[in-house]
Amino acid sequence: MSDARRQTLHEFLRFSIIGTLGVFVDSGALYGAMHGLGLDHYSGRLVSWVVAATFTWAMNRRFTFKDDRPAVVQWAKYLATASIGGVVNYGVYAGLVAFTPVVAAYPFLGVAAGSISGLAFNFTSSKWLVFRTHKNS
Repeated sequence: MSDARRQTLHEFLRFSIIGTLGVFVDSGALYGAMHGLGLDHYSGRLVSWVVAATFTWAMNRRFTFKDDRPAVVQWAKYLATASIGGVVNYGVYAGLVAFTPVVAAYPFLGVAAGSISGLAFNFTSSKWLVFRTHKNS
Protein backbone atom coordinates (compact mmCIF):
# COMPACT_ATOMS: atom_id res chain seq x y z
CA MET A 1 0.00 0.00 0.00
CA SER A 2 1.39 3.41 -0.93
CA ASP A 3 2.09 6.04 1.69
CA ALA A 4 -0.65 8.27 0.25
CA ARG A 5 -3.24 5.48 0.49
CA ARG A 6 -2.11 4.60 4.00
CA GLN A 7 -2.42 8.27 5.02
CA THR A 8 -5.91 8.49 3.50
CA LEU A 9 -6.98 5.31 5.28
CA HIS A 10 -5.71 6.64 8.61
CA GLU A 11 -7.47 9.94 7.99
CA PHE A 12 -10.70 8.12 7.13
CA LEU A 13 -10.49 6.05 10.31
CA ARG A 14 -9.89 9.13 12.48
CA PHE A 15 -12.67 10.98 10.61
CA SER A 16 -15.03 8.05 11.27
CA ILE A 17 -14.16 7.89 14.98
CA ILE A 18 -14.72 11.63 15.32
CA GLY A 19 -17.95 11.24 13.35
CA THR A 20 -19.08 8.58 15.81
CA LEU A 21 -18.37 10.95 18.68
CA GLY A 22 -20.27 13.56 16.67
CA VAL A 23 -23.34 11.31 16.67
CA PHE A 24 -23.32 11.44 20.47
CA VAL A 25 -22.87 15.22 20.44
CA ASP A 26 -25.64 15.53 17.84
CA SER A 27 -27.99 13.29 19.82
CA GLY A 28 -27.29 15.11 23.07
CA ALA A 29 -27.85 18.48 21.43
CA LEU A 30 -31.05 17.17 19.81
CA TYR A 31 -32.46 15.97 23.12
CA GLY A 32 -31.39 19.28 24.71
CA ALA A 33 -33.10 21.25 21.95
CA MET A 34 -36.26 19.16 22.19
CA HIS A 35 -36.57 18.93 25.96
CA GLY A 36 -34.73 22.06 27.06
CA LEU A 37 -35.82 24.47 24.33
CA GLY A 38 -39.15 22.84 23.45
CA LEU A 39 -38.25 22.36 19.77
CA ASP A 40 -39.75 19.56 17.68
CA HIS A 41 -37.83 16.66 16.10
CA TYR A 42 -37.13 18.66 12.95
CA SER A 43 -36.15 22.13 14.17
CA GLY A 44 -34.26 20.54 17.05
CA ARG A 45 -32.24 18.53 14.55
CA LEU A 46 -31.26 21.65 12.64
CA VAL A 47 -29.83 23.08 15.87
CA SER A 48 -28.14 19.82 16.83
CA TRP A 49 -26.61 19.43 13.36
CA VAL A 50 -24.84 22.80 13.64
CA VAL A 51 -23.57 21.89 17.11
CA ALA A 52 -22.32 18.49 15.92
CA ALA A 53 -20.80 19.89 12.70
CA THR A 54 -18.89 22.47 14.74
CA PHE A 55 -17.64 19.74 17.08
CA THR A 56 -16.52 17.46 14.22
CA TRP A 57 -14.85 20.36 12.40
CA ALA A 58 -12.83 21.27 15.51
CA MET A 59 -11.82 17.66 16.18
CA ASN A 60 -10.96 16.90 12.54
CA ARG A 61 -8.98 20.13 12.35
CA ARG A 62 -6.97 19.04 15.39
CA PHE A 63 -6.67 15.26 15.02
CA THR A 64 -7.46 14.15 11.46
CA PHE A 65 -6.00 16.79 9.18
CA LYS A 66 -3.88 18.75 11.72
CA ASP A 67 -4.60 22.09 10.13
CA ASP A 68 -3.59 25.38 11.74
CA ARG A 69 -4.82 27.87 9.13
CA PRO A 70 -7.23 30.64 10.26
CA ALA A 71 -10.24 28.99 11.88
CA VAL A 72 -13.23 31.23 11.12
CA VAL A 73 -13.05 31.01 7.33
CA GLN A 74 -12.29 27.29 7.50
CA TRP A 75 -15.22 26.66 9.86
CA ALA A 76 -17.58 28.46 7.46
CA LYS A 77 -16.18 26.46 4.53
CA TYR A 78 -16.62 23.24 6.51
CA LEU A 79 -20.24 24.06 7.33
CA ALA A 80 -20.91 24.98 3.71
CA THR A 81 -19.51 21.72 2.33
CA ALA A 82 -20.88 19.59 5.16
CA SER A 83 -24.33 21.06 4.57
CA ILE A 84 -24.47 19.20 1.25
CA GLY A 85 -23.92 15.92 3.08
CA GLY A 86 -26.13 17.37 5.80
CA VAL A 87 -29.08 17.51 3.38
CA VAL A 88 -28.75 13.77 2.84
CA ASN A 89 -28.22 13.24 6.57
CA TYR A 90 -31.28 15.32 7.48
CA GLY A 91 -33.42 13.69 4.77
CA VAL A 92 -32.67 10.20 6.07
CA TYR A 93 -33.31 11.36 9.64
CA ALA A 94 -36.59 13.17 8.79
CA GLY A 95 -37.88 10.25 6.72
CA LEU A 96 -37.18 7.79 9.49
CA VAL A 97 -38.76 10.03 12.15
CA ALA A 98 -41.85 10.55 9.98
CA PHE A 99 -42.37 6.94 8.92
CA THR A 100 -40.78 4.77 11.61
CA PRO A 101 -42.42 4.98 15.03
CA VAL A 102 -39.42 3.53 16.86
CA VAL A 103 -37.19 6.30 15.43
CA ALA A 104 -39.73 8.95 16.39
CA ALA A 105 -39.61 7.54 19.93
CA TYR A 106 -35.80 7.21 19.92
CA PRO A 107 -34.52 9.89 17.53
CA PHE A 108 -30.87 9.06 18.16
CA LEU A 109 -31.45 6.10 15.82
CA GLY A 110 -32.30 8.53 13.04
CA VAL A 111 -29.31 10.71 13.92
CA ALA A 112 -27.03 7.67 13.56
CA ALA A 113 -28.59 6.54 10.27
CA GLY A 114 -28.40 10.05 8.85
CA SER A 115 -24.80 10.46 9.92
CA ILE A 116 -23.74 7.24 8.26
CA SER A 117 -25.47 8.30 5.04
CA GLY A 118 -23.37 11.47 4.76
CA LEU A 119 -20.03 9.97 5.83
CA ALA A 120 -18.34 9.33 2.45
CA PHE A 121 -19.30 12.70 0.98
CA ASN A 122 -18.28 14.60 4.10
CA PHE A 123 -14.90 12.87 4.32
CA THR A 124 -14.13 13.54 0.66
CA SER A 125 -15.19 17.18 0.79
CA SER A 126 -13.30 17.71 4.05
CA LYS A 127 -10.09 16.16 2.74
CA TRP A 128 -10.05 17.80 -0.67
CA LEU A 129 -11.90 21.10 -0.16
CA VAL A 130 -11.77 22.23 3.46
CA PHE A 131 -8.49 20.88 4.82
CA ARG A 132 -6.65 20.63 1.51
CA THR A 133 -2.93 21.18 1.89
CA HIS A 134 0.00 20.52 -0.39
CA LYS A 135 0.45 17.13 1.28
CA ASN A 136 -3.11 16.15 0.16
CA SER A 137 -2.54 17.09 -3.49
